[in-house]
Amino acid sequence: QVQLVESGGGLVETGGSLRLSCVASGNIWRSNVMGWYRQAPGKRRELVATITSGGTMDFADSVKGRFTISRDNAGSTVHLQMNSLKPEDTAVYYCNVRNPVYYGYDYWGQGTQVTVSS
Repeated sequence: QVQLVESGGGLVETGGSLRLSCVASGNIWRSNVMGWYRQAPGKRRELVATITSGGTMDFADSVKGRFTISRDNAGSTVHLQMNSLKPEDTAVYYCNVRNPVYYGYDYWGQGTQVTVSS
């Protein structure tokens, strides 16, 4: 089992910045892919950004150039730096850890609210 605890959400004005953090504990593997997803009211959960153990990153087109993702080598912490925030970034942000080989290894945090005021 893996436990994920997110922090760093909150209310910010348009153009502001927030930094989300996720700490993983339990049966953590260095090879895990770590990432962030978000879900706005009435919408499906969507990818924001992921990062592999080798440092390969993937971003949603809507956040490219504004958001960055980083992690530690142990695979126990992942951060999402969000700059130039827009009202459409308002959502609950979820931390995710999954393994690219073992299909059943897929864990989610409880989510943290990000609200961007216009």
